[in-house]
Amino acid sequence: MAIRAKKSYRFAFRSAMILTMLLTTLFGLLMHYFNVLRWELLLLMPLLIFSFSFLVLQIRIEKFIYKRIKKIYDDVALLESSSLTSQPITTDMRTLTEEIEKFAQDKKIEIDTLKIREEYRKEFLGNVSHELKTPLFTVQGYLETLLDGAINDKAVRKKYLQRANKAVDRLIYIVKDLDLITKLEAGDFNLEKQDFDVIELIQSVFDLLEMKAAKKNISLTFDMAYAHPIQVFADKERIQQVLTNLLVNSIKYGNDNGTTEVSVENLVKNKVIVRVTDNGEGIPAEHIPRLFERFYRVDQSGSRREGGSGLGLSIVKHVIEAHGEKIYVESVEEVGSEFSFTLEKTKVNTPVEE
Repeated sequence: MAIRAKKSYRFAFRSAMILTMLLTTLFGLLMHYFNVLRWELLLLMPLLIFSFSFLVLQIRIEKFIYKRIKKIYDDVALLESSSLTSQPITTDMRTLTEEIEKFAQDKKIEIDTLKIREEYRKEFLGNVSHELKTPLFTVQGYLETLLDGAINDKAVRKKYLQRANKAVDRLIYIVKDLDLITKLEAGDFNLEKQDFDVIELIQSVFDLLEMKAAKKNISLTFDMAYAHPIQVFADKERIQQVLTNLLVNSIKYGNDNGTTEVSVENLVKNKVIVRVTDNGEGIPAEHIPRLFERFYRVDQSGSRREGGSGLGLSIVKHVIEAHGEKIYVESVEEVGSEFSFTLEKTKVNTPVEE
């Protein structure tokens, strides 16, 4: 984009005025001192001084200062992407200073953002490597053992192949979650919205996770009996995934003989809020702001006592936001956690039980 010049006469005008007053005063005093005071000359002199001073100053500004100002514009890196190119070059120093300061501030923000992204990228790559290498090394270890001769032992062969297959399943699980979250973040994901009964969907997730919850004697329950369906408009399959991820987490980190309770409440006229509440171990406050980051885990130790891809909550957040809804989390250590998210109600809907 060509950069246009915008002349400013303010500096030359003010400087010429100052010179005119000083020189006129000086000449007036000299004329008075030598007793040659002529009023017509004294009246004409300011006009001549002002005109001459203004022209000289303006020409010098344009030929000297302007060239350097233009060089500043031309030399600033990434100028084409800045807001400066949409404005004409000005020879007014105050305006120029303001523009350069704003430009510098914008670039500082950009640099800080890039640094944050770079740190996030490094952390993400490290997490991906950590998540993938464990099942990969497991598969490699079992296969090498079989190749070294254990394949001849039928009992060992079957056991090792089953374990290797389990590790491959974990790899597939991680890769599928990575693929899904990449599509969600890129906006390359189409939701198939439909009307459905969210109470029925929650019950179906309860049924799917019943055995998993039973291993820790955790009860999956509603906060009350819902006598009527609650119709919502959303992608049923993805909301089922959200509920499954949240309930699986509550089981993983819940206390033995604990409870996970789900409630559905009216929020505003066209919204309901679904709450998943447990009385588990809770989450330390310092971890809550980062809970929805990819691969972020509260347990930072190398040996993690619970499995999973580390992408569950990140997927939950992206699915809910893809619906244009909000997700919230509240947690207190040794008390429990509550994850909640909003959904759009079907336009014709039976009210939620009070």
